[in-house]
Amino acid sequence: MRIPHNERLSSDIDGDGPERTCILSGVAGSRDDFIRLAISPDGEVLPDALARAPGRGAWIAVSRVELETALTKGKLKGALARAYKGAALTIPNDLPGRIEAALTRAFTDRLGLEMKSGRLLVGSDRIGEHARMGKVAWLAHAADAGTDGSGKLDQAWRVGEDAEGTGKAGVTLPLDRTALSVALGRDNVVHLALTDSHAAQRLAVPLQRLLRFLGQGEKTGQNNGEGPAHAAGAPA
Repeated sequence: MRIPHNERLSSDIDGDGPERTCILSGVAGSRDDFIRLAISPDGEVLPDALARAPGRGAWIAVSRVELETALTKGKLKGALARAYKGAALTIPNDLPGRIEAALTRAFTDRLGLEMKSGRLLVGSDRIGEHARMGKVAWLAHAADAGTDGSGKLDQAWRVGEDAEGTGKAGVTLPLDRTALSVALGRDNVVHLALTDSHAAQRLAVPLQRLLRFLGQGEKTGQNNGEGPAHAAGAPA
């Protein structure tokens, strides 16, 4: 059974306003902080990392560990069944892994686009020079970057931003240098920087989705005051 075309799903991407509600936790927040699940034509539940897939979708704001628990205990199946009002669905056992891969791809694709536009810098010397001149809007380091190299660039950034003594530092990415190098088609990518604040804002959405899913970001939103939503169709 498929959902009638004119039947709206309250947690769907097409809902009114920017706020969404997690079908598992009942937490409400910005759609930029949530992960959208979409349904393929044959009823398979799949990640929609960019939240652009056609059709109706459901939103989650839990970590991978929490999702794996919900999947094992059948809570995800129940939440999706309520959200889609009993439509026939198939939940792949490796859905958490697929979500992580999709979120990672969304982030690295955005990095690639910013590199093609000339707004992404790689290489310690180049980044350090721009940072000291106050021309870095965002700074990041590979997961396996050395503390000395990262610390020097963080310090250069603080100098350029007139933020010495604040502890301001680049973000440590959940990707090592090998993954970043493969994604960007460059050798030994350890440090990255963006020179444009708008580019940094564009990158923030996929990065924060990924970090939160991996349990490395801030918790999303706040509960609506009614405890965990028992109806997956809670307004979003």
